[in-house]
Amino acid sequence: MNVLLAIDDSPYSEAALKSVAGREWVQDVRFKILSVVEPFHPEFAGWHTTYVPMAVQAQKELLDAARRLVGESAAKLEETFGKERVCAEVREGTIREAILDAAKEWPADLIVIGSHGRTGFSRFLLGSVSEAVVAHAPCSVEIVKLAAS
Repeated sequence: MNVLLAIDDSPYSEAALKSVAGREWVQDVRFKILSVVEPFHPEFAGWHTTYVPMAVQAQKELLDAARRLVGESAAKLEETFGKERVCAEVREGTIREAILDAAKEWPADLIVIGSHGRTGFSRFLLGSVSEAVVAHAPCSVEIVKLAAS
């Protein structure tokens, strides 16, 4: 069984990681931790080409941060399940598309993702990655929410 854990640096992803790490799995389960960084679009810099080098540097820093995040998350799962059963990956792309592509390519039997729980207008503006993944995934999807406080 292949479990794809899609994460970002939010508490929602931390809850998903804890959920995966804290349960019993079949002996042959393998885990892939995936983080996706949206690509830099030069047109966002407007007509000021002097901003492009700064934006490229910011993109590099985002990728480095994502690599650290998946490395730390993988280490947590490796403590419980062993290094041979855990891998990590960072991709650049549209988040929902990259998650779906990774699930198809690996192939995943289950995608686990945290939900930000947005509603109303903020959901309309920002969209819902978890909803898009559920709607188009090639496998089962588990959405982990934070416990109500």
